[in-house]
Amino acid sequence: MNDQAEALRNMVRNREQQNEGRSTRIITVTSGKGGVGKSNFSLNFALALQRIGMKTLIFDADIAMANIDVLMGVSSPYSLYHLLKQEKTIWEIIQEGPGGVHFIAGGSGFTDLLDLSAAQLDYFAAQINRLHGQYDVILFDTGAGLSKETVKFIAAAQETIVVTTPEPTSITDAYALIKMVTAMKHEVKFKLIVNRATDTKEGRATADKIGLVSQRFLNIELPVLGILPDDPNVTKAVKKQVPFTIAFPGTDASKSILEIAKRYADVPAAPAAASGGVKGFLHKMFRLTY
Repeated sequence: MNDQAEALRNMVRNREQQNEGRSTRIITVTSGKGGVGKSNFSLNFALALQRIGMKTLIFDADIAMANIDVLMGVSSPYSLYHLLKQEKTIWEIIQEGPGGVHFIAGGSGFTDLLDLSAAQLDYFAAQINRLHGQYDVILFDTGAGLSKETVKFIAAAQETIVVTTPEPTSITDAYALIKMVTAMKHEVKFKLIVNRATDTKEGRATADKIGLVSQRFLNIELPVLGILPDDPNVTKAVKKQVPFTIAFPGTDASKSILEIAKRYADVPAAPAAASGGVKGFLHKMFRLTY
C-alpha cells in the first residue's frame, strides 16, 4: 500500500509541469435530501468519466456522512483533515481507487474549512492550487441539504449537479435547494439528474416538474443531464462495496451513466470555466487571488 501511494505521488508530481495548460472543470454534486443515491452517482459518474478518458478526482465533501471510500471498499489513511492541519501535502492525501479514479477522503476536516487561520488558509489554497491542470474534472460530493459549507462549494464550482428521485419529497427538496441558492444571488449553472426512475417517462416527468417551476418562479433554465433507472444491481453493488459500474458493467444503470458521461464530455466547458479552473474556484471559495 505504501509503495502504491508513493508511486501515485511521484506520478502526479511528474505531471505538474507537463499539464500546466490543461483545463480543469470543477463540479459540485448535491441533493435536497439524503437517500437519493447522490454519492453513488458521484462515484460512478467519476468512474465513467475516467473510463472515457477524462482524468477525474473526487473530493468527498460530505461533512456528516463521508462515504466515498466505503462505497469503493477502500480504506484511506489520510483525509482532508491532515491537509488542513498541515500534516500532509495534497499529493499525500490523494488516494487511488478502482478504475484508476483518484479521491480525497472527507470527514471532520470540512467542518474546519471555513474557520481556518490565515496561515492555514494560505497553506490550503497553495496546496489546492497545485491541482491546477492535473485533472480534467474535479468533483466535490457534498452533503445533502444546504449547510454553509455546501453553499460555498455550490457557489465556487463551475457547475452544480442536483440529484433527485421521482419521490414527491425528493422533488420538493431539490427545488427548495435550487430556490435558496438562487435567492442568495449566486450565479450557478445547475444541471439535473433524476435517479431511480421506473422508466424514461417517469424520469422525464420528474425533470419537467422541477424544470417548469424553476423557469416560472426563479427564471432559470434547468438542463437535464440524465435519467438513471431504478436498478436492483445498484443495491447489490453497494452491499459488495464495489461501484456498480465495475461490479455490473452491463446493467442498465451502468449503461445509462456511461451515456451521461459521454454527453457531459461532448459539451465543452464555458469560456469562463475554461479560464477559471482551480484558480477560479479558490477565488470564489475564499476570495483569494492565487
